[in-house]
Amino acid sequence: MKHLYRAAWPLLALGVACGGEAAAPARGGAPAAIPVEVAVAFTDTVVDAIVATGEIQAMERIELRPDVEGRVVEFLVREGSAVARGAPLLKIDDAELRAQVARSTADRDLARQALERTKLLFAEKAAAPADLERAEASARSAQAALDLLTLRLERTLVRAPFAGTVGQRLVSLGDYVTSQSRLLTLQTVSPARINFAVPERYASVLRVGQEVVFQVAALSGKSFTARVDFVDPVVTLPGRTITVKGITANPGGVLQPGMFLEARLATATRATATVVPEDAVVPTSGATYIWVLQDTVVTRREVELGVRSPGFVEVRRGVDVGESVVVGGLERLVEGAAVRPTTVDRRPKGAREG
Repeated sequence: MKHLYRAAWPLLALGVACGGEAAAPARGGAPAAIPVEVAVAFTDTVVDAIVATGEIQAMERIELRPDVEGRVVEFLVREGSAVARGAPLLKIDDAELRAQVARSTADRDLARQALERTKLLFAEKAAAPADLERAEASARSAQAALDLLTLRLERTLVRAPFAGTVGQRLVSLGDYVTSQSRLLTLQTVSPARINFAVPERYASVLRVGQEVVFQVAALSGKSFTARVDFVDPVVTLPGRTITVKGITANPGGVLQPGMFLEARLATATRATATVVPEDAVVPTSGATYIWVLQDTVVTRREVELGVRSPGFVEVRRGVDVGESVVVGGLERLVEGAAVRPTTVDRRPKGAREG
């Protein structure tokens, strides 16, 4: 018996050790909770907007051309100068026209004198009615010829048709110009116009008076606003786009014609939209999901997304305000997984609590 006892002792010890290893899975049979970060879906105001590219344009811009032929004898403004409406800009040689005006003035005076003599003769029955008619016609013709030459003489001084800024000079002193010659450019500064094109599928939501927020590449970090004043009723081919124009204030002239811009045209505003951090969104082929916390487990829901903004996205269907969504640790999640959540505040400043 003593020998048997000694022989059985190692077996008993081995049995105890084996029994301890088998109990470990029993005690830890439930998988450990997965640590995750969750954020609460909140209410915020979102704006549906059309994003498009375009350019800055001047409200008015022309290339001035002369009304009379002649040689350029004087520039009265410098390039880049601001001028008022009617301001003289450029002078064309008028020596020949002044001589023609002087001759036409003499012809007019002679025709008037002839008319007065004919009237006296007609009153004395010494002239026929036809003589008086011819004298009156000659006087009117002489006056008309003088008026025409006087007008041409005045137009040798090229004036600004509207207030604006003088652009590039396209001729030099001594150049002989005709009515087809480009002299210089003139454009308005403030207000300015924005011009951009949007796809035709947005035709039903375009309206005059809509607000446009835009940025220009040359002025990074700055935003400007404009008001739509024109929606083209014709779809432009081949791109099938609709031209939209807006007016914006331009104090200081910082917005220069030709600048590239990116515009956001607001089409609708929802003041009570459900918004979640963009990190919660899990896109897959053909659908988009969000993991939602329910007690201590998570469930995957298919969602419909709306407007996006930096770091956040609107959820139109699938998540309600106040529900907690997983924003960190999504890689290990499966349906019904137990989690150990840590709540983080991802709401932007100014967002209202749901």
